[in-house]
Amino acid sequence: MDRRKFIKNGAASVAAFTIVPAWVLGGKNHIAPSDQLTKGIIGVGSMGRGHIGYDNTRVVAIADVDTNHLAMARNAIGYPVKEYHDYRELLANSDVDIAHIVTPPHWHGIMCVDAAKAGKDIWCEKPMTRTIGEGLRVKEVVKQHGTIFRLNTWFRFRGNFYGMGTTVSPIKKLVDSGLLGWPLKVTINAATGFNWKFQWVGRTDLDVQSVPPELDYDMWLGPAPFKWYHPHRVHDTFRGYWDYDGGGLGDMGQHYLDPVQYFLGKDETSPVRVDVDAPTQHFDAAGTWRRIELTYEDGCKIILDGEDKDKNAAYIEGPDGKLFPKFRSDIPDLKKKLESFPDPEPQVTDFSYAVRNRKQFALNESNGHRSCTIVNMAITALRLGRSLNFNPVTSEFIDDHEANLMVNQPMRHPWTI
Repeated sequence: MDRRKFIKNGAASVAAFTIVPAWVLGGKNHIAPSDQLTKGIIGVGSMGRGHIGYDNTRVVAIADVDTNHLAMARNAIGYPVKEYHDYRELLANSDVDIAHIVTPPHWHGIMCVDAAKAGKDIWCEKPMTRTIGEGLRVKEVVKQHGTIFRLNTWFRFRGNFYGMGTTVSPIKKLVDSGLLGWPLKVTINAATGFNWKFQWVGRTDLDVQSVPPELDYDMWLGPAPFKWYHPHRVHDTFRGYWDYDGGGLGDMGQHYLDPVQYFLGKDETSPVRVDVDAPTQHFDAAGTWRRIELTYEDGCKIILDGEDKDKNAAYIEGPDGKLFPKFRSDIPDLKKKLESFPDPEPQVTDFSYAVRNRKQFALNESNGHRSCTIVNMAITALRLGRSLNFNPVTSEFIDDHEANLMVNQPMRHPWTI
């Protein structure tokens, strides 16, 4: 069997493939090189180089359209790996188990689909996709090929959740308990501990500049519409342009909104309406906004307070109680009352374990697509400057042709998903 079939059929059951005992290499928690999962990183700019190492894996290949990035990654890794200009050559490498996609979001959908078709498991950076239609396609192909998929935002299962002073687990437990009542309103602003990073705005005064020799700009653009090169479009500042991302909303939205979707129990649905209050947006450069409100069919609301106007807002407010930052509440003896309620269901949160045992990861192609849909609904309303109604079943906007054109946006020839 090749390596991919070996892993999918349960590598743990074949002890003979461990060439070097783990204890020789540093103790019981160290995995022998022959037992480690291999990964190829697609996109080795600053973010990609920050993801060279994670538990029980080793990098065997890298790909980037900028030769400077490849050189810096080569130095950071410290041992020889395969290097590619075209990500498709990395995906064709049978030594790669996991494709880690760390490109700008306009590439995520195509690369995830290609990786699944190539038999790779996938670790994708957020946001999962730049459009709702691309997310649907990724979800379909990942399921079709039996790929294990992880979206790299982690707050639903670990880490202190910004200003809440706790992991998301006790927040989920509180919501499930019913002590706050129903429906609930969640407010995301600086007062509740969040930062929408409005510095990620685009410029509207870009002139035409020469493409530097180390960068294949045409390949960097890929499926995005052609725009003349300017250094502000690429690398560390691409987030400010609609063609590649969605400003601070695209950058931070899934970090903030995926845990909300989780603790509200909305992993199988989406909001039915989005209302937006914002300045008119530029056709190319992402701008700021004042307030975006997303409403579910049952009346639950998510308020994105860009102005930080609701300075005294609770993070979660229900008819029977409120939860404030630092896990403070107006419900007396809240923590004691919660002791009598069950903890949230356990999740598979070790990606290496999920890959080896073919178990769906906690944040996967399905619930990840749903939380990314919230972000893309908000971006669509923001760009169009109007309220929109949405059908969570068909993943289409209701009676708005222009909005639906943004669900499945055309790609520049020859790229397709």
